[in-house]
Amino acid sequence: MLQTDSIAMEQAEGEVQNLQPMAHRQPTPAQVLSWLPKNATPEQQDSAIQANFEPGEIHWSQRPDTLHLPGWPVGKSYRDVSLPRYYKESFFSNDSLFHPELTGGRLGVAGDPVPYTPANDNFVTGVLFGVFILALIALSRLGGFIKRQAKDFFYIPRNETSSQTETSGEIRFQLFLLLQTSLLLALIYFFSTFDMAADTFAVEPYQAIGIYGGMFTVYFFMKFMVYAFTNWVFFERRANRQWLQALLFIISVQGMLLFPIVMLQVYFSLSIKTVGIYTLTVIILFKLLSFYKTHIIFFRRKGAFLQNILYFCALEIVPLLSLYGALILTNSYLKINY
Repeated sequence: MLQTDSIAMEQAEGEVQNLQPMAHRQPTPAQVLSWLPKNATPEQQDSAIQANFEPGEIHWSQRPDTLHLPGWPVGKSYRDVSLPRYYKESFFSNDSLFHPELTGGRLGVAGDPVPYTPANDNFVTGVLFGVFILALIALSRLGGFIKRQAKDFFYIPRNETSSQTETSGEIRFQLFLLLQTSLLLALIYFFSTFDMAADTFAVEPYQAIGIYGGMFTVYFFMKFMVYAFTNWVFFERRANRQWLQALLFIISVQGMLLFPIVMLQVYFSLSIKTVGIYTLTVIILFKLLSFYKTHIIFFRRKGAFLQNILYFCALEIVPLLSLYGALILTNSYLKINY
C-alpha cells in the first residue's frame, strides 16, 4: 500500500504531485480519486488516473467455440479477413438496429397531425393580403367612379339617349374586381366543402381552390357572352351596353361585400353556417338588384312584367343552378368516394 503522505498536496496552490504506482496490485479508479482532495480539477484527476494505470496487452482466448449447433462444424471468426463476403453478411446486415448510421424511423407512437387551417396557410394569406392591397390602391384612385356608378344604378333615365361612358382604367378596375369575386366565392365554397369532408380530398387545397376559382370565372364570362348575344337579338345596342355595364358593376360590388366575411372566417374562425347565410343573403340581394335593373332598362313598358320574369329566370336562375350542379359534380371527382 502507498503511504498516506505520498500524495500530499498544497491546498493553496491547488497542484497535485504525481502518484507513484502501486507495487503489488493496481487500485481502482474510485480509490485513486478518493485520494485526491475535493477541489481537485478534472485535469488533476486525469493525471492521477494515468499515473496509476498502465494499458496492458490484450490476450484473446484460444479456447474452442462451443456455442455452435451439435453436429455442425465450428464457425469461423469474423476477424478473419480471408472469409468471403457472404460469411460476413446476414439477414440483419441492413437492419438499422445494427447500424447506427442508418435512420431507423420514429420511435414510439406518432401524435395526431395538426389539422389544416386556412389561417396557417401562407398561400391563402398571401393571396388575401395581395387582394386587399390591390383593392385599396384601386379604391383610392377610383373612389369617385364607384359613387357615380352607385348613383346612376338607381337612376331612371328620362330619355333613351342618356348613358354614361366608362374609361379603359375603370373597365380594368371592374375586371379585377370580377376576378376577386371569383376567387372569394371559390374560397367560400372550399371552406364549406372542406369543413364537411376534410379527410376525403384527393388533391391539395391549392388545386381545389384554383379549380373552383376557374369555374366561377368561366361562369361569369359565359354569362356576359350569353347576355350580349341575347340582348343583341332582342334589344337595341344602347340598352345592351347599358346592361353589361350595370352587370359588371353588380359583380364587382358583390366581391367587395364578400371580402370581409372571408377575412373573418379565415382569421377569426367564423362558423361556416354564418358565412353561408351571409353569402346567400348577398347573392339574393344582388339578384333582386339585377331584376330591378333589367326592368328599368328593358321592360319599363306596361304588360312586360311577365317577360321580365322569364328573362330573369332564363339568364340568371338557370345558369346559377347549372353552376351549382357543376360544382357538386366537380367536388365528387376531387374527393375519395368510399
